[in-house]
Amino acid sequence: MQSQTIEPTSGHPEPARSRAVFSQEDFSLIRTAIAHYLREVQDQPDSVKYANLYHRLGRVA
Repeated sequence: MQSQTIEPTSGHPEPARSRAVFSQEDFSLIRTAIAHYLREVQDQPDSVKYANLYHRLGRVA
């Protein structure tokens, strides 16, 4: 895949704007999957990291 460049009037090429990787619906799906996983690992040390990720995704979705 090639990236496009935009030629500004100054003569220096600039990279094209980046596109979002995930849609709003994707964030909701990921958050649901993490909620399910949290129930599976609730007594393990890494569960805190997943709980924090779950809450951060709640701010995005």
